[in-house]
Amino acid sequence: MKKEYTIEAEKVAKAIDIAIESLINHPPIGFKESDVSQFVKVYKEYKEDALNPLPQFRKLASLKYIINDILTFFQETQGEAVESFWKRVNEEDLGFKREDKLRKILDRGKIRGQIEYDLAVDLIVAAEQEGRITKEDANRLSEMIGKYELKQK
Repeated sequence: MKKEYTIEAEKVAKAIDIAIESLINHPPIGFKESDVSQFVKVYKEYKEDALNPLPQFRKLASLKYIINDILTFFQETQGEAVESFWKRVNEEDLGFKREDKLRKILDRGKIRGQIEYDLAVDLIVAAEQEGRITKEDANRLSEMIGKYELKQK
């Protein structure tokens, strides 16, 4: 298990390095230098957490949360940084796949778990504003968020 964790953590660290490089070399439109700096700071913290976790977090399940956090921006936005990131991740054969997780939730019609809930809450407004989901999709997603919240009480 420890060896498997180490291998996966090294892939995550490599993806983080690529993410940082992509953001620095191709700052997203509307990003100020301070926005890029904040991204870099947070991603370096994720890298440290992945490579040197506290003993209780040295599990593949814990690593999945980091993977989700580092990939969210690159899954849910567009632009040169995003394209550069996915091109390099594929070239390095790191095993991460680009997917539209919001669309998966909408197609399934149900939020499964805290990670999907957080994603839906964080992205519903931006996805609608950017035209990635319709008004009807946003309403359906809002209903799913409400159902998930009720279930958690």
